[in-house]
Amino acid sequence: MREIGHFVGGKEVRGSSGRFGDIFDPNTGEVQAKVAFARHAEVEHAIVVAAAAQPAWAATNPQRRARVMFRFLELVNREFDSLAALLSSEHGKTIADSRGDIQRGLEVVEFACGIPHLMKGEHTSGAGPGIDLYSLRQPLGVVAGITPFNFPAMIPMWKFAPAIACGNAFVLKPSERDPSVPMRLAALMTEAGLPPGILNVINGDKEAVDTLLTDPRVMAVGFVGSSAIAEYVYSTACANGKRAQCFGGAKNHMIIMPDADLDQAVDALIGAGYGSAGERCMAVSVAVPVGEGTADALMQKLIPRVGGLKVGPSSDPQTDFGPLVTRAHLDKVKAYVDMGVKEGAKLVVDGRGFKLQGYENGNFMGGCLFDNVTPNMRIYKEEIFGPVLCVVRAKDYEEAVRLPSEHDYGNGVAIFTRDGDTARDFTERVNVGMVGVNFAIPVPLSYYTFGGWKRSAFGDLNQHGPDSIRFYTRTKTVTSRWPSGTKTGMEFVIPTMR
Repeated sequence: MREIGHFVGGKEVRGSSGRFGDIFDPNTGEVQAKVAFARHAEVEHAIVVAAAAQPAWAATNPQRRARVMFRFLELVNREFDSLAALLSSEHGKTIADSRGDIQRGLEVVEFACGIPHLMKGEHTSGAGPGIDLYSLRQPLGVVAGITPFNFPAMIPMWKFAPAIACGNAFVLKPSERDPSVPMRLAALMTEAGLPPGILNVINGDKEAVDTLLTDPRVMAVGFVGSSAIAEYVYSTACANGKRAQCFGGAKNHMIIMPDADLDQAVDALIGAGYGSAGERCMAVSVAVPVGEGTADALMQKLIPRVGGLKVGPSSDPQTDFGPLVTRAHLDKVKAYVDMGVKEGAKLVVDGRGFKLQGYENGNFMGGCLFDNVTPNMRIYKEEIFGPVLCVVRAKDYEEAVRLPSEHDYGNGVAIFTRDGDTARDFTERVNVGMVGVNFAIPVPLSYYTFGGWKRSAFGDLNQHGPDSIRFYTRTKTVTSRWPSGTKTGMEFVIPTMR
């Protein structure tokens, strides 16, 4: 059976802890590989290797670092099809969705190719008599990323591309459920000319995570996952003197106004609610039609569409969505559906009993659709992370604004309307970090930043875009005066620029 170790110092190495995790084929439920779980000493070794390699990389001029990123883009594009197939085989998302996962990661690599411009400081000549002021952006040193199973290509690239472009060394701890693509990306970075030790991949569990969070040589940590773990990672990293940006769960609402194009809204709900089997932090999991007439008309169109979704193996190009990542996660999602029925929500489409001929042991589940969900229900309060859409009927626009604004999570929200005044008012007032107008999944492009509010994010800076450069560098400000032959004498008061 295939065994996955770690990637340290520019090459794959076997694990030495004797502990392994299973990697399943979500389509069949069978174990397809074993992944080594690193012990404390193995993670420490990766950090030591990274720390030794980082100074020379930081001293490499920015345009040469950018050339490595350009070459990496070429190599990933060369292997796009094989990477997408590998990703689907471990995650279960369709090949088309896997290609999107890789592409959205590459867009941040493209952004990082502009690092010579992005790291420019500021300069003020003649700030005072013979005095110049200027600032420098300098890398932090060794930084780390802890990334989730649902985007095993995109989020690692969101983390390591800007960090490495800024001159840091990086230790990545990907999800143990689908680690093969992150391992391959590290090998391609090395092939692109990245010096050994600048990008290392350590597979493992809590022991590996805690080592990264407590080792004093790691200067910053980025995380994406559940809110409970995001809060733990953030608090532990901060307690150990590190920078941290940690992104958690979501409960993304989509508001449907009475004047909305219902066909457009239904298309958006189907794609955003059920794509990737709902295993996205930006999935729309709550639909909020405004007014009973809007709700009834929406349900009339939505019910047959959800019932007609094609669920199948991830390799089938006709599949709308594939299996969930593991049997344990499938059971968890089904338990939420059971809970919703007990809570009194109306289950109008039930996908719990779905079975696929020839794949009876796969982690498949049909789409589920709840109507008459209320804010006191756990299926509304908590992130389900599966193909389950909850419809909460709002009596008016003000209630529709309140629902996402008062929810514990604040990752993304969307409004569908033809009225510009309503859209503008909504985008200004809603208490959520990313907003879409007639756009269901408002994930910004790479040159803007990605990040939610409230319990969806912990830390002051977002992912990718300008915030990533700020996060992975620190600013040094220089006040400079050269002797001009004029004696200034001793000064016992705080310097001014008069």
